[in-house]
Amino acid sequence: MTPHLAPNSLDAYWMPFTPNRRFKADPRFVERAEGMYYFTPDGRRVLDATAGLWCVNAGHNHPKIVQAIQAQAAELDYATNFNLGHPKAFEFASRLAAVLPGDLDHLFFTNSGSESVDTALKIALAYQRARGKGTKTRLIGRERGYHGVGFGGISVGGIVKNRMYFGGLLTGVDHLPHTHDLARNAFSHGLPEHGAELADALEAIVALHDASNIAAVIVEPVAGSAGVLPPPKGYLQRLRAICDRHDILLIFDEVITGFGRLGASFAAELFGVQPDIMTMAKGLTNAAVPMGAVAVRPHIYNAMLDNADAAIELFHGYTYSGHPLACAAGLATLDVYRDEGLFERAAKTATPFEAALHSLREANHVIDIRNLGLVGGVELAPRPGAPGDRGQEVFRACFDRGLLVRVTGDIIALSPSLIVETAQIDETVGLLCEVLATVP
Repeated sequence: MTPHLAPNSLDAYWMPFTPNRRFKADPRFVERAEGMYYFTPDGRRVLDATAGLWCVNAGHNHPKIVQAIQAQAAELDYATNFNLGHPKAFEFASRLAAVLPGDLDHLFFTNSGSESVDTALKIALAYQRARGKGTKTRLIGRERGYHGVGFGGISVGGIVKNRMYFGGLLTGVDHLPHTHDLARNAFSHGLPEHGAELADALEAIVALHDASNIAAVIVEPVAGSAGVLPPPKGYLQRLRAICDRHDILLIFDEVITGFGRLGASFAAELFGVQPDIMTMAKGLTNAAVPMGAVAVRPHIYNAMLDNADAAIELFHGYTYSGHPLACAAGLATLDVYRDEGLFERAAKTATPFEAALHSLREANHVIDIRNLGLVGGVELAPRPGAPGDRGQEVFRACFDRGLLVRVTGDIIALSPSLIVETAQIDETVGLLCEVLATVP
């Protein structure tokens, strides 16, 4: 530990989603970043194959985004958006609506993906009440889904460890089955062939509860934190049709899949499936300032305004909703995406990324590889009686060799920034292959 990083000890900071004792016994630090790389306190370069945490889509410390934040901080550091406005919040909402798929044209700003999900669920419930269908309160999530860490998000989410410690959670929640089918879809290139029929489980839930009691279904178009699970061909289209048939809102959680991650602006565009509500965060500001957003279609926004029973139509919001620095970062990020053609670049880079990723098929411990756009998952066989240990060891060994990967249990997730070069993809896969050969 260098003195400027450890003036006291590591004890005070309770780190998120981290085995704290293990980390503090053998810590790993970064202190600056640029482009595709982090740098450790001793100056060692680490190739970031995860875009931070699925979020730094335009690369680290992009000068245009940095300059926009600096200028905004000097002009207007903070302004509430409760009964008061500042220009950049309205400008950013308009600019963002212009790039969203279909008619998603009204934005509610939050501060994270977790807040976006809880906001979307509240909007769905409030909308059903506003249009006179107040019995439609049941929410449908999916097994292995990740929707942040708010009580709403973990209730509709389906990752066991995120749910099991926190009591009964929200009532009136059901879950669709997950779409991961290792037996039939292992080593799929892109979308798996099998599993579209899993969407029909929603019909069984409707039969059990009746559509008059179901408000919304929420899914990630591609499940990210559960280990990169692309949807089977036709699955999302089938889910949309069932929701339409039973007057159920469809919410896409695009916190990970938005802003070019799949080689399109959003997964909704890629799949040609229009959600009623969309959540976003991460790539929204290139992660330079925390921010999230929820987009809704006109019929939802108008129903809320037209049928409000009070002057305030939505009793919800955050102190930092539409924060000036976040809006400045978001506007600059949209400029970078457009001016540098990063979504189009990601679409082209997806082909060599897929080829490189699947070259690991015969690597040590690998039992499956999944990919779509610039996101990939390499699933490893777990150690008997110690699931997740092999993944953690791979993570640490990769970092020590100059590569940052994301680990979910025994699944290695890769999601490089959209600026990634082919040589950096090859370096990523080569280093990962070397590590897998050495890890027992």
